[in-house]
Amino acid sequence: MYEFMSSHYLLIKALHIIAIIAWMAALLYLPRLFVYHADAPVGSDRAQMLTTMEYRLYRYIMTPAMIASWVLGGTMLWLNDTLLQLGWMHSKLTLVILMTGAHHIFNRMRKDLAAGVNRRPARTFRIWNEVPTLLMIGIVLLVVLKPI
Repeated sequence: MYEFMSSHYLLIKALHIIAIIAWMAALLYLPRLFVYHADAPVGSDRAQMLTTMEYRLYRYIMTPAMIASWVLGGTMLWLNDTLLQLGWMHSKLTLVILMTGAHHIFNRMRKDLAAGVNRRPARTFRIWNEVPTLLMIGIVLLVVLKPI
């Protein structure tokens, strides 16, 4: 199995990048939907449409992309375990864990909005919309520059 996976390392890496792109797209779009949802009257057709969009984005794109990112990234670490000895990889994994935390926080926000329990103004969601961007910038800089 290890031999087979090793011989397909670049394919695994490409699939990992694709999964990350899908995950990031969803992480950037979902809080934007929350901004619109926060301004929609509870129970309105608009609120219901946004609830459906948020659910589908989270369930069918965001979560599978996150799982694929972790599985494929973990596979690459298994195939090249020397990466775990590098400081930049520890920093990158820390940021990925924070991104996973944001993923789960967004799910809590999504569920609250779907239940008509909005505790946050639209401005809060605008701020949360920047969190994945900042994490992504940090991750990309670490992976490309390998500073530590």
